[in-house]
Amino acid sequence: MNREELNLLRTDLIGKSIPKPLSGTLSGHAAGEPFEKYVLEILKKHRSNGVFKQYEYINDLFLKNPKAISHGERMALFQSPTLMLLLSRGKSAMERWSSDNPFEEKQNDTADILLIHDGIHELIDVKTRNISKNAQQPNIISAYKLAQVCAKMLDNEEFNTFEINYLEIDWRLEVDKLMCSSIHYAELFRTNPSDLYINWAAAMQIQFHVCDLGQDFSGTRKEWALQYLRHFVSQARKRANDMLKKFVEPFEKYLHFPS
Repeated sequence: MNREELNLLRTDLIGKSIPKPLSGTLSGHAAGEPFEKYVLEILKKHRSNGVFKQYEYINDLFLKNPKAISHGERMALFQSPTLMLLLSRGKSAMERWSSDNPFEEKQNDTADILLIHDGIHELIDVKTRNISKNAQQPNIISAYKLAQVCAKMLDNEEFNTFEINYLEIDWRLEVDKLMCSSIHYAELFRTNPSDLYINWAAAMQIQFHVCDLGQDFSGTRKEWALQYLRHFVSQARKRANDMLKKFVEPFEKYLHFPS
């Protein structure tokens, strides 16, 4: 997303309100989806093409390549092994796809919005935040999945084919409406990998508020991938050792008791 588009989003959204969700809940998907739709509409109006939901992109890719029928043929359409990992669905779902049975949106899709420009696929995850509360940092992406992505990048020397970026929309409740108060945008590969917090108790999710994400990493994408893998392995090894000390070692002596 370029600076012009980010300014456009700020102009169109800051100070604007959406109706409070009918369900009464003000967290997670219920609050985020309406704002996300606004972002998508604004970007589609600004760009003549290259703006998709993740599932729309895959549907479009398969529709344009009707001769690709098998799982392997459809996976090959992604061209980039790393993009395939980030964007594709499971094997059985890929095999069952047809024009009469297209993909629909899934909450665990990597990207809320996919921008394609100059051969680069920009995956954008839209997060919303109720600034009236001290909310826990949201789940961003699986630390394990990101490790797999970094390994793919290194194996295939794919360092300039995609971006993973985040858009945070801050809002506050005003009577029966949610009013957008500010917007923050950050690029994953511009933050120091060692600063990323992995919550192992929350399905190994990396967690942060987009507004707090540092943007001062100045190394290459290859250096980023290597540094992240060092960070992940170090954290995983510590977690494994802690698990052994807490859940294995205290009970090992009982395994030798006569039955």
